Amino acid sequence: MFGKAEHRNDLREVLFAAAKRHNIEITESGIMPDHVHLVVRLKPTMSQSEAVRLLKGASSYGMFLKHPNYRLRYPKGHLWSCGNFKDSVGRVQQSVVERYVREQNNLLDFLPRNPAL
Repeated sequence: MFGKAEHRNDLREVLFAAAKRHNIEITESGIMPDHVHLVVRLKPTMSQSEAVRLLKGASSYGMFLKHPNYRLRYPKGHLWSCGNFKDSVGRVQQSVVERYVREQNNLLDFLPRNPAL
């Protein structure tokens, strides 16, 4: 879904706008063709689940506005799957997590455009 640089840039734009509206600080982002990695800082009063709900909802809405043709692929309006993974930085240093996300993002430069099946 996010294989095109234009779509990744649009998603990054709507995610950062949504994060700003909800006082969520994105410290690192990695947008892969089929999933997203985010390292965020939350207010102490905001749960991880609430942050995921806000970011997924706002980014879905924003992407459907920017790309109406997404409705053809997702006619029920569900851009994101129900599942997600979230964790606190505690067992590892934040810099290690941020580097991992940054390096995952850089892997896109090495992925073939049309991989052989």
